[in-house]
Amino acid sequence: MKKILAVTLCILVPMAVFASTDTGYKVAYDGGSVQDVKAGTDLKLYIDATEIRLMNGKTLAQTIPVASITEVSYGQDVHRRVGAAIGVAMVSFGIGLLLLAVKSKKHFVGLTWNDGGKKGGFAIQCDKNEYRGVLAGLEGVSGKKAVDSDTMNVKN
Repeated sequence: MKKILAVTLCILVPMAVFASTDTGYKVAYDGGSVQDVKAGTDLKLYIDATEIRLMNGKTLAQTIPVASITEVSYGQDVHRRVGAAIGVAMVSFGIGLLLLAVKSKKHFVGLTWNDGGKKGGFAIQCDKNEYRGVLAGLEGVSGKKAVDSDTMNVKN
């Protein structure tokens, strides 16, 4: 009986582990030239050796050939949690003041491409724990170094 249980577990446990592995990154679409996707939509980003895929659920939203990538960029949006601080200050003034000192960061990754004259680009918001992996993956497959948009000087 113990042998049957051991063999069954040896078969079922690896199957469960491999069935749940997903190599995509959860991102939020912030804007760009991807058709039929609105800003704020949650997507999955898949980085393969030959293409980048954005999936909206089980629907393919965009495919970008790696060879057509022209730029990878990165930026942050840092802001204070004023609304939350005011709400907490209604209950406890001291904690509300402390919460006002807390900053929140959002991490954005941008990608532009030119696929045989079809130019496009998008910006996505990545999780704070995954944006480094997204950048490393995009830099690795495209051969382009990510540009930090916070250090760029924009002249109007």
